Amino acid sequence: MWQKTWMACVLAGLACTCVATAQQRMPPIQLAGVVPKNSAEQFELAFWDSIKDSKQISDYEAYLKAYPKGRFVPLAQARIAGLRAAQAHGAAPSSTPLKPKDAPSAAPAPASRPPPLKAAAVPAAPAAAAPARAAAAGTEIKDCAACPTLVSLPGGVFTMGNNASDPSEKPAHQVGIEAPFAIGRYEVTVQEWNACVAAGGCQKIETPVNTPPNAPMRDVSWDDAQQYAKWLGTVSGKPYRLPTEAEWEFAARGGTTTRYWWGEQMAQGKASCKECGKPWQEDAPATVGSFAANPYGLYDTSGGVWEWVADCWHNNFKGAPADARAWDAPDCRVRVIRGGSWREGAPYMVASTRFKYDAGVRHSQNGFRVARSLK
Repeated sequence: MWQKTWMACVLAGLACTCVATAQQRMPPIQLAGVVPKNSAEQFELAFWDSIKDSKQISDYEAYLKAYPKGRFVPLAQARIAGLRAAQAHGAAPSSTPLKPKDAPSAAPAPASRPPPLKAAAVPAAPAAAAPARAAAAGTEIKDCAACPTLVSLPGGVFTMGNNASDPSEKPAHQVGIEAPFAIGRYEVTVQEWNACVAAGGCQKIETPVNTPPNAPMRDVSWDDAQQYAKWLGTVSGKPYRLPTEAEWEFAARGGTTTRYWWGEQMAQGKASCKECGKPWQEDAPATVGSFAANPYGLYDTSGGVWEWVADCWHNNFKGAPADARAWDAPDCRVRVIRGGSWREGAPYMVASTRFKYDAGVRHSQNGFRVARSLK
């Protein structure tokens, strides 16, 4: 019934009102008790919570691709129709946020975006860990004119994960980075991505109007990131790739063992995230390098955009490699993202934060940085 009402509204040019109408007519969602931790149901709730106020059609398309039989499919379809109708009329409708009475009566969804069970009210203790064997970050590397700037990092031993945080981050375990590697000083930017597009190596992905060239590239899938790394390898002659999850966390921690690379508590002005200090705006992340670098000279490992890494998703670290190799699996299509985005608050800036997406999904909060081996 609500579908007919929606079409009538669209024809009348009342797209925004119809999103609310569709939402109000959705059948109530009944869940038996609390949603299990680290469950598919909780991941879906986290996904929807991260996009429910979005004005990007691609976000709702990403939800439909990830959850074709999900509980929010009718509402996602309604949002897409509303946004397209508004575009046809030359206006961008404001999203109608889920009001408390409309929200699922399930376990509380996270503040803005996954991972789903990060408790904002209870600070997580640091992982019990041996200190990282850290050396100063090495030289800056620029392999070609269009290549991102890299920083060489030494090998070392560090504790990956967090025993006092989300279940997906357990158990904390020692990892040895046996060989030096290089990783992007910044997240890949719009300008860097467009250089690949201009050379025919990458697909063109539309960015919001007036996006600065030094903004982090976003709305890219894991597959897109792989395509970009392959192109870099062709133009530079170097073995570019996505960092492994172990390399990423080693680099993000910058030789520290605290919850955040700057200490145990959130500090203003350290990351591009909600309620984390200026510069911040709701609609887009700050340009790369707007906040302080970590001790290894890397920017925006917390906040900015979520960053794809090479590894296949596993629900926790049981059985994880003790070295820096990617933890892969045959025919894996669900990949890991790290670091949080500008849409999240302080609990998601913790160095061990992790989440997952299908490798083909594009989401407006997802980007990446590149890496390459040095030996």
